[in-house]
Amino acid sequence: MLKKTIKFLLHLVIVVLLTVGTQIGGVIYLVSIASIKRSSSKYWLKRLGLFTLLYVLATFLFVPILAPIFGREKIKKSEYIAARTFMTDVLNRNYVRPELNTSLRRISIALHKKHKGIKLVYLDANFPFLNKFPLLPHLSHNDGKKIDISLIYRDKDGKVTNQKPSVTGYGVYEDPRSGEYNQIKKCLERGNWQYDFTKYITFGTIDTNLTFSERATKDLILEILKQGATGKLFIEPHLKTRLQLNNQKIRFHGCQAVRHDDHIHFQLK
Repeated sequence: MLKKTIKFLLHLVIVVLLTVGTQIGGVIYLVSIASIKRSSSKYWLKRLGLFTLLYVLATFLFVPILAPIFGREKIKKSEYIAARTFMTDVLNRNYVRPELNTSLRRISIALHKKHKGIKLVYLDANFPFLNKFPLLPHLSHNDGKKIDISLIYRDKDGKVTNQKPSVTGYGVYEDPRSGEYNQIKKCLERGNWQYDFTKYITFGTIDTNLTFSERATKDLILEILKQGATGKLFIEPHLKTRLQLNNQKIRFHGCQAVRHDDHIHFQLK
């Protein structure tokens, strides 16, 4: 009885983690364990193989076909738009509403005109199905209207580059300088321990040769703000001041979120 309970709990944990991480993985896992009986030889290996096959087929073939039913579509990559990591697509965190895709295309083209060769690099967007389904650890990426965009950096020679300091694009911060308002310190002092949580999800070596490009990042933000469909944009207050940005669409996201001096968040109206 104890052994069966432990196995059930193990399956439950796997289903929850796959559902939280990919939205569709939990269901596919249940299908794979139901399809391969425990009496079968090497059943765990067969289940893993079936799960991998079904997941790949679902993610890259069936989900893109079904997502428009829920008002969403995959981010349309181009020579001007790229994911920071392929895992964003593998985990189904690359879906947006069609009007956000349109805005991304316009922003990326305008950015390329100002900075040749520089791409709009996206991080997390939304899952393909169901409004209000959480895309953790984000608080609001649940309706197809939100997306995180990477900041832009310069290489060791001072040239603007598409390279990013971390594997995920998150967790390497452009900290407040001396004399700049330090919202991060305020939030942490209030007990919002999660505020700098993203420093734990860099997932690899930090490229210390890269430095923040104020000019290129400001140009990117200005193009985002020009879009009529843009409702809000989140960055840390010290970056708003440093980049001399003054627009009512730029908001403070609140201490209940995570800090936004490693990426830009913007969303539709």
